[in-house]
Amino acid sequence: MPNVQIMTGNSAAALGAKLCKVQVVAAYPITPQSSLTEMLAQYIEGGQMKAEYVRVEGEHSALTVCIAASTVGARTFTATSANGLLYMHEQIHWAAGSRLPIVMCCVNRGVGAPWTIFNDQQDSISQRDTGWIQMYCRNNQEIIDTLIQAYRIAEAVYVPVMVCYDGFILSHTMMPVDIPDAALVQEFLPPYQPHTFLSQDDPRTINPVLFPNLRENAEGILCDGYMEMRYKLQSALEGSKAVIMETNGRFAETFGRDHGGMIWEYLTDDAEILIAGMGSIANEATVAADMLRLEGLKVGVVGVRVYRPFPAEEARRAFQKAKVIHLFEKAISYGYEGALCSDLKAAFYGSEVKAPLYHYVVGLGGRDVQPTELAQAVRTKTDAGPVEKSQHPATWLNCRTE
Repeated sequence: MPNVQIMTGNSAAALGAKLCKVQVVAAYPITPQSSLTEMLAQYIEGGQMKAEYVRVEGEHSALTVCIAASTVGARTFTATSANGLLYMHEQIHWAAGSRLPIVMCCVNRGVGAPWTIFNDQQDSISQRDTGWIQMYCRNNQEIIDTLIQAYRIAEAVYVPVMVCYDGFILSHTMMPVDIPDAALVQEFLPPYQPHTFLSQDDPRTINPVLFPNLRENAEGILCDGYMEMRYKLQSALEGSKAVIMETNGRFAETFGRDHGGMIWEYLTDDAEILIAGMGSIANEATVAADMLRLEGLKVGVVGVRVYRPFPAEEARRAFQKAKVIHLFEKAISYGYEGALCSDLKAAFYGSEVKAPLYHYVVGLGGRDVQPTELAQAVRTKTDAGPVEKSQHPATWLNCRTE
């Protein structure tokens, strides 16, 4: 029997961590993440969750605790937002370089200065090159399901996973969520097996300084240099695509919900116009697509669920038949364009995807984005007629630019 409850996105994430039997939680409060870790603290204090909650003085220390706990074999969890994520930056690199399967929720919020507590995706996008898998959720059901999948993925490839979802829009909004059965979660998620076992009978150093070139150790064994370690991390990220797809398929078989693996599609079978995005903005786009369909336009939606590793092959297949692409992003790579826009263009280069790509920067600092506005942006370009070039400057939607 389904166990459907009405809950916020932060509640869904906390319950997901509880179902995964996380053993160590370390976090520092920051809006809009705070209620997530507060709920975990209540679970632990009330005896509903057998775990250690480590109170720290800041986000850098929070991830440091998770790194230490994961290194000795504990399943660990943390969460943060915005400037808290930026404060972790050094340790975000360290966790990936150590090949530790930590799972962290990034409750997306705009970064300062100037200060905002409201949503965009600038925080997690700024960490895209740190070696973490990044997954973006479109609704609260996907938050709890993705968190469970994230541990299975991370512990299979020994790469940390960042589960991203939009602050307030999802974190504090209540939606129906089908709670996965705890026994099925335990069957789906095997116990964590660390890649390094620490023992006083077998002492060792962890992450020593590596030299540029290959070197022999005391036993005459040729050991990797720094560059080989970077190559292995890159190979793990690239290889994680197959694991992500297999994990999503197994989850669908077990729980009856298929979130699409790397990307998800809506009304794309006959679509000539495709709207693209990540997270809740892509979910809003499905409403815009429905509106435009009623007007006779063949519109569909492609949502990017996994941003790192980037789903280049999947994107080429999804956009292959499109005549026009409209991409809405809640982030900007200052001095150029949105990072997702650049990555899609790179993926399309030399492929059969020839459609012009219109790029929109939307919703920065929590500025509201309605489906009607997305639909009107598509109408405006459609009414303008055919275009000759595939490169277009970004449109800052609903922004005073004069």
